[in-house]
Amino acid sequence: MTDHQKQTDPETRKRRRKNGFSLVELMVVLFIIGLLASIVIINVLPSQDKAMRVKAEADIATLGQAMEMYRLDTATYPSASDGLNALVTPPANLMMPQNYRSGGYIKELPNDPWGRAYQYRVPGEGGKPFEIYSLGADGQPGGEGENADITD
Repeated sequence: MTDHQKQTDPETRKRRRKNGFSLVELMVVLFIIGLLASIVIINVLPSQDKAMRVKAEADIATLGQAMEMYRLDTATYPSASDGLNALVTPPANLMMPQNYRSGGYIKELPNDPWGRAYQYRVPGEGGKPFEIYSLGADGQPGGEGENADITD
């Protein structure tokens, strides 16, 4: 049997097919994986941004409720210098320290979803007695979209 006959032999062709994948098959699989990854990324990333914003809004609402409980017990909101830390530990200049809840009003101060501390302003904008807010994804005042400040 000659070399040419061995290469065209049906058994040899079957063995070659069983040995592995062809380059075309690998390229098709990689293309499909890339296409699926693109679809997932396009659909998941906006959801992550929205989830981070919703978490910040929930944290701000929780801190706002704790602030109201603080005011009911102490008859005032914390000063700007005491800030949100007054919800965890009693301020030194508290007028009625006996009314401060044992253990504080929250266990610990959360950071916003981007890893920065929530901001506290007394008085708040628009006639509010206080304002708790996050500076958004960019960490700068103002902004638009995901970089916009998040407030109560």
